[in-house]
Amino acid sequence: MPRTRITFRFPSLLLAACCLTSLLTAQQAVRAVTSGHLPTAANSYASPGVDDGDYLYVSGQGPRRADGSLPSGFAAQFRQALDNVKTVVESAGLTLDHVVYVQVYLTDIHSYPEMSRVFGEYFPKNPPARAVLGVAALPDPAVAVNAVAVRNLEGRKPVYPAIYPKDETAPPGVLTHDRLFISSMAGVDPATGKVPEDPGAQVDLALDRMTSVVKAAGLEMGNVVFVNPYLTTDLPSRVMNERYAKRFEFGNTPGRATIEVSSLPGGAHIAYTGVAVRDLAQRQAVRPKNMPPSPTASPCVFAGDTLFCSAKSGFIPGPHGGLYATTPLHQLRQTMRNLLDNLEEAGMDFSQVVSTTIYLDNLADAPAYNKVYGEYFGPVLPASTTVQQLAPAERKADQNDHYTELEQISLIAVRRKAH
Repeated sequence: MPRTRITFRFPSLLLAACCLTSLLTAQQAVRAVTSGHLPTAANSYASPGVDDGDYLYVSGQGPRRADGSLPSGFAAQFRQALDNVKTVVESAGLTLDHVVYVQVYLTDIHSYPEMSRVFGEYFPKNPPARAVLGVAALPDPAVAVNAVAVRNLEGRKPVYPAIYPKDETAPPGVLTHDRLFISSMAGVDPATGKVPEDPGAQVDLALDRMTSVVKAAGLEMGNVVFVNPYLTTDLPSRVMNERYAKRFEFGNTPGRATIEVSSLPGGAHIAYTGVAVRDLAQRQAVRPKNMPPSPTASPCVFAGDTLFCSAKSGFIPGPHGGLYATTPLHQLRQTMRNLLDNLEEAGMDFSQVVSTTIYLDNLADAPAYNKVYGEYFGPVLPASTTVQQLAPAERKADQNDHYTELEQISLIAVRRKAH
């Protein structure tokens, strides 16, 4: 794999006209995007959207109207969630055509066909890449949607490998001027819809499908900067890690958030979604000096000015396999410490975080959790999505006096937008 380096792109103030300079300066300032046409957020520690001047990150939007009422029936609820996303996007001066990636969380995976049909109504011409997950609980059932939109539409186009059917309402990938957004690629045979019996074959199939999207975009797996492996409890993580590690250069792997979920579309047990950078010279893995290289995940990876960081939990390394604190709030504080280690290695801090995804063991912990979480950020709160992906764990020590993991956070930060 070619050696990678960080390249920073700054507008030339000497060559730009005054009006153009003002425009670029305005676009480079990270700003929160808000709207009075959204329901009052239960989580006041997140911005509805964060615009970094190049990409807009939209927080997870639920199915409630601005007055707090809940539409009747799944289709109406999903339409309202998409309307809420649209409100944030339009408040940033963009349209749904600028949306390049969408994550859909469902508390009932059987809603997938109806979800896909409604999705097609909102994105009839230029649909974004899409990942769909079945989760145990959401702040407002039965659906939540977050999104990423690009301001510059130059270079935006769908990516279709030859093996992928074109009758889906979301393409396998979407290219922008500098990135590739990859839809969730499941361990399901696209020709037959069947799931192989062997877990290793499922993983290989999902990775083959992901690779086909990357190659159809004219890239290689070495261009990938971040991956979400989503798997159900029926697929051993050991098998997933063994197969996954073979696809990447040791010590130079993408950032990764490996998340167990309740269910996946089509009865799949494994799916991968992710982001790749088009120019390999823009890719740089970041690893604290006291952390050994990993065969499966880099702590963070730059895509130009944007830093994609692996999910962190409150795990504290140490003797006898390390430990977790006994409460979500104590684990959160350690999680933030672990995340800050990675940010500081990149010369950054929490003020430059534009988006987070929070995975909680139990959403009942969210009010207290959010209050502590909000202590770590500056005047521009990140966009954020909070989900409970599985049924709550039993909160007691095992035979080795180890407590279970109760939360995880992954994040995206933008270097050039420091305050």
